[in-house]
Amino acid sequence: MTTTAPRPFGRALCAMITPFTAGGALDPDAARAHAAHLVAEGCDGIVLSGTTGESPTTTDAEKSALLRAVRAEVGDGVPLLTGVGSPDTAHTLRLARQAEEAGADGLLVVSPYYSRPPQTAVEAHFLRVADSTGLPLMLYDIPGRTGTRIEPETLLRLAEHPRVVAVKDCAYDMLGSTKVLTRTSLAYYSGCEELNLPLYAVGGAGYVSTVANVAPRHMRAPLDAFDAGRTEEAARLNRNTAHLTELMMASGLPGAVTAKALLAAGPVREPLQPAGRGAADGLRAAYEELLALD
Repeated sequence: MTTTAPRPFGRALCAMITPFTAGGALDPDAARAHAAHLVAEGCDGIVLSGTTGESPTTTDAEKSALLRAVRAEVGDGVPLLTGVGSPDTAHTLRLARQAEEAGADGLLVVSPYYSRPPQTAVEAHFLRVADSTGLPLMLYDIPGRTGTRIEPETLLRLAEHPRVVAVKDCAYDMLGSTKVLTRTSLAYYSGCEELNLPLYAVGGAGYVSTVANVAPRHMRAPLDAFDAGRTEEAARLNRNTAHLTELMMASGLPGAVTAKALLAAGPVREPLQPAGRGAADGLRAAYEELLALD
């Protein structure tokens, strides 16, 4: 039952945290160690400098240093994407070129946020980025954060560009996603853990997961079972991760906060605040509950 969907960056991708030292500086050594662990535990690729990577509060120089450090650790065989999204097209273009120079395999590009541009402007923004480097793009559709949807009709047009190859789907619109899947060769990656298996079952490529920072094998397992034709097992394994996913992604705390609470990977940068004792204890209990199901 292995899916024939295109997988330009593999199936199981982690939206990696950005480790900081106790003093709040970028910690390249910790980033290298964490990336190596993710690959060893079954991640096909890594997405750096996304929301989970606290990209709003890391500098352009830190983004480049992080990418170079992780590339040096994992080598050329592991796809590395880096977030270059911003509400400023000119800045996004600079980040895209910087990422290409630093060794990225692809770019994660979110729709311009806060200014809420119309669809014609959203499309023009993505095309400018696609034309700025030779790297493939994964478009990030997350209207709950940006305030602007990448509408299915816009995606259909963008899919005609040879370097627009994938979507990170956080739009919560399975009908719209299925429409684009049916009419294009775009690779759809779930960005919402609870939809990893459902989207995969209708032709998705895989996922980009924050929860994979702490449970990479458990996030991958449902897809492995589905590909092997064990659909009931896939559903069970998917349900096993629901409690941890809920606490990490739907408890009111950002994923960067909850992941770092479990990983002890240094502080988060303001305006984020660390998880309180009660939240951290709940996360640890849910994680141990998941491990007990192995």
